[in-house]
Amino acid sequence: MLIYAAADIHGHPRRIRRLRRQIAVHRPDILLLAGDISRRWQPEVMLHGLNRLGLPVLLIRGNSDSRNLDRLLPSFPRLRSIHLSAARFSDVEMVGIGGTLPLPFHSRLGFNETDAETRVSTMLHAHSVLVVHPPPHGVRDRVLGRFHAGSRAVRRLVGCCSPALVVCGHIHEQAGIATIGRTIVVNCAMGRASDGALIRYDGRSSPLCRMLLPNQ
Repeated sequence: MLIYAAADIHGHPRRIRRLRRQIAVHRPDILLLAGDISRRWQPEVMLHGLNRLGLPVLLIRGNSDSRNLDRLLPSFPRLRSIHLSAARFSDVEMVGIGGTLPLPFHSRLGFNETDAETRVSTMLHAHSVLVVHPPPHGVRDRVLGRFHAGSRAVRRLVGCCSPALVVCGHIHEQAGIATIGRTIVVNCAMGRASDGALIRYDGRSSPLCRMLLPNQ
């Protein structure tokens, strides 16, 4: 299965156009969005654009997304939230946590860290894809090149469950690929230097990941 992963669209029409272009070129089977999808106001405008992309979209909310986003999703048949739930698509199981899993700065959207960790840890296994908004602490999470701003809760989940893949965003300037043990971490934040990532994964062997450059 070919997954197109992206995060931090922030409702920008230009980024939707970039998504559309990459989908036309690479023809992925599914679009996986790791939060900060829309602007806070009128998220339905962004959801209409995503629904028109013509492929299934699995998503979680990020710290900038409106709580209304989940309420609106039933009106868009191609879109599905995987917050605190698991979704299987073509033999690949994806488990999501929306929000920020408290970070060291203000967030409009956070969830009880202990409860989220406990619920998700029972769903994860060695072949899972964990979809979260913030990176694991210490991995692809440097702000201004100086300090780590990732989630310790995500890092603990990786440490105890060792999922095959973590898909995240949030720290725009840190888009890229790293590893924690056997777990591959993909920060797929969109920005000047990134259009997200392509991930080929069959749910058994190691995922093959590459970053997409704008205009690639």
